[in-house]
Amino acid sequence: MSLPTDFGPDSGGRMKGVCIVKPIVYGNIARYFGKKREEDGHTHQWTVYVKPYNNEDMSAYVKKVHFKLHESYANQNRIVVKPPYEITETGWGEFEIVIKIHFHDPNERPVTMYHILKLFHSGGTQDIGMEQGKGLVSESYDEIVFQDPTQLMHHLLTNTKQLTLGKWEHNTDFEAKKEKMLKSIIDGKQKIRAEIAIYKNKLKLAKETIQQFKDEIAKSQDNQAS
Repeated sequence: MSLPTDFGPDSGGRMKGVCIVKPIVYGNIARYFGKKREEDGHTHQWTVYVKPYNNEDMSAYVKKVHFKLHESYANQNRIVVKPPYEITETGWGEFEIVIKIHFHDPNERPVTMYHILKLFHSGGTQDIGMEQGKGLVSESYDEIVFQDPTQLMHHLLTNTKQLTLGKWEHNTDFEAKKEKMLKSIIDGKQKIRAEIAIYKNKLKLAKETIQQFKDEIAKSQDNQAS
């Protein structure tokens, strides 16, 4: 990608007070072969990826994405310089993949994420029961925050193109997950408030009971003294 000629790496310094957030999705999809492959014992084909959450071309500001696989793979360091930012392989085991995103502006530090490659359902059950052509999906939502970007980076971040004219969808309905999480948080807060009110009443009752005992003891002591 050619950079604008009127922007240098240090053009204009950093834009103080400016914050740009780029939502992304990263993860993997895996499909079970149906049986162990005889030649290498592999059981799944999988693809690990990074993609935009919104409908935009990340290559406007992303220079390359570095995927670091398990050391058992030949060439465990894989570099992808254009969309789609993904690597497809086969294997039999789960492991951590390091994903590092590099930007066109050399003054912007790379962003590193860690993803555990998922091949099996929770509890270790293989995805044998899935419909033909479908697979297991394990992906996460995250946000890259560009605080006080340079003029060059600001230009790159604010001049992206749409990937498609159609609706932009993901394997996971993150909006539904967000609403569910917010509801869970609200319900949790209400439950905590209710429990706090109950314990406050119990504490108030305990204090009143203690005071009654103190009053009775003081009264008893006064009677004995008289």
